[in-house]
Amino acid sequence: MSAVSTRNGPALGATGLVVVGLVCQEVGAAFAVTLFPAVGAVGMVSLRLAFSAAILMLLFRPRLRGRSREDWMTVVVFGLSLAGMNVLFYEALARLPLGVTVTIEVLGPLILSVVISRKASSWLWAVLAFAGVAILGRGGFDSLDPIGVLFAAGAGALWVAYILMSARTGQRFERLDGLALAMTAAAIVVVPFGAVTAGAAIVHPQILLLGLAVAVLSSTIPYGLELLALRRLPAATFSILLSLAPVLAALAGLLILRQPLTALDLLAMVLVVAASMGAVRAASRRSRTPISEVTP
Repeated sequence: MSAVSTRNGPALGATGLVVVGLVCQEVGAAFAVTLFPAVGAVGMVSLRLAFSAAILMLLFRPRLRGRSREDWMTVVVFGLSLAGMNVLFYEALARLPLGVTVTIEVLGPLILSVVISRKASSWLWAVLAFAGVAILGRGGFDSLDPIGVLFAAGAGALWVAYILMSARTGQRFERLDGLALAMTAAAIVVVPFGAVTAGAAIVHPQILLLGLAVAVLSSTIPYGLELLALRRLPAATFSILLSLAPVLAALAGLLILRQPLTALDLLAMVLVVAASMGAVRAASRRSRTPISEVTP
């Protein structure tokens, strides 16, 4: 009995860290939407990436010398996927409710899980997820803003690239050094566009403070909590917890942005969450290894 409680205690604590990180991430996204009228979606992405890069670089002080060409290429590609994913996600948020955006976006990692499982039965989970998305667009996807849907789907595709490049970066860099460098690369790419589109508003003290808050909520706190949790959680458990993102996003949109939810919207999100959980379990049924041991 004591052995069981010893194992479950840290796991439950790690689960709490992941959930808190997800809540912070979705709350940060909701607050980011409030800045769109002042600086636009790209301006908001610029603030988040710039502050996140600065915080990560200060915290981890990654080594720059002695890196191979392959190391730098990995960081650059990782940074480009990170930049593209964030820009498309925030452009989708400018056109769609937060919960709908995250629900569509999560299809990317879901399809990756289905492909990894290499089982025909796993495609049933994909069908379930697409049924959920179809319910979201029950009035026609043009009612959701088709451009916003495309942006959210594009963010989901780049989320897959982010996952794959994150694993490759973890194999080449210690701690979060690779992420810090990739975030810096992403900021270098996006900030000039954000500065042009947002104009002088992007350096207003109040906007900068809110941008810093969004960066801390959306990046610094979630990444730090996930780093602690990944040392104690199995890969499947961690991925299943991430599947809760659409529901948490919908709640953040409801409470902070006053974005209404219908019963069918909730049903659609539940279907996508259930499909994500099922796909992850199918893909990782044979693996009980913590992520920290797979992607150092």
